[in-house]
Amino acid sequence: MAIPQVEPTQYETLLQAKLARTRETFAGFDLPEIEVFDSPREHYRMRAEFRVWHDGDDLDYVMFEPGDNRNPVKLKSCPMVSRRIHDMMFQLLERLRPDPVLRFRLFQIDFLSTLSGELLVTMLYHRPLDESWVEAVRPLRDEFNIDIVGRSRKSKHVLDREHVIETLDINGRQYQYKQVENSFTQPNAEVCRKMISWALDATRNTGGDLVEFYCGNGNFTLPLAQNFRRVVATEISKVSVRAAQFNIELNAVDNIDVLRMPSEDLVQVLKGEKQTRKVDGLELDSCNFTTVLVDPPRAGLDDETVQQVTEYDHILYISCNPETLHANLEVISRTHRVERFAIFDQFPYTEHLECGVYLTRR
Repeated sequence: MAIPQVEPTQYETLLQAKLARTRETFAGFDLPEIEVFDSPREHYRMRAEFRVWHDGDDLDYVMFEPGDNRNPVKLKSCPMVSRRIHDMMFQLLERLRPDPVLRFRLFQIDFLSTLSGELLVTMLYHRPLDESWVEAVRPLRDEFNIDIVGRSRKSKHVLDREHVIETLDINGRQYQYKQVENSFTQPNAEVCRKMISWALDATRNTGGDLVEFYCGNGNFTLPLAQNFRRVVATEISKVSVRAAQFNIELNAVDNIDVLRMPSEDLVQVLKGEKQTRKVDGLELDSCNFTTVLVDPPRAGLDDETVQQVTEYDHILYISCNPETLHANLEVISRTHRVERFAIFDQFPYTEHLECGVYLTRR
């Protein structure tokens, strides 16, 4: 993690600067009024990773200035992380510091928390872990009411779970999500709630069926299913697919199918250019896919997927990179017009910005 360079009192100024930059970046498009969704000023990160710095008998969390990985800055507090993480992370370090079994060659600690207070701690080592480590770390499980994972090269020890269950209230309805350590989850839960609510509102009168690329653990998939007759979603990560399927059952949603395959493969299947047993029995030919949801990585959509999404009447595009979003919209806007455009401040005090765009066919 990098060190934020500003104070919470500057938050509003920085958010307005992001809005101004977004307007400038997308000035060439006919946009409606940009909707702005802010972040909590403190304790907004539900997950965080910290390097652990050894200095003689001392042990500290450290962060680095942007662009400088040689000069660590020792942390005594970290108001960006969730209250649950912040209230125990330094106490945990105090327990690790005097124990040679727990501290020897420990180089990183990762935290994954939830709004309801669940916490998973992953400890990463540059040495093999054995039963002596398990016995030494076990008391911390009860002392801090946490789950613990120990990782070293080619080995992993789990006490007792390697996931948390997040609960998000979306428009008065609660959704539960299994979130697995070392896999992607939205870091800012409060902003994530706003993103989902916005997507629900944007698609509320669309109808028909929804196809989704890059569905992850079903973060958008589960709530959006109420707006459509059926949802077919794809994801390449095995861990995320299993989590999504678990979450579908956990939330008793019965109109979602999740496929483990690259988005490019599903594009070819839907175009009739490829056959695979993974879609056997799904009767995709009977679907009326009015809408496509894409939430791609920072690289954005590849050219073939861009062409595929333009074949749908409605496009919901969630972007973590305004630059690649801009490039994709240059193509998509030839056939579709932007009905809604929103920015979500997932990472306050940084240059990073998430965008949401809802488009309909011209």
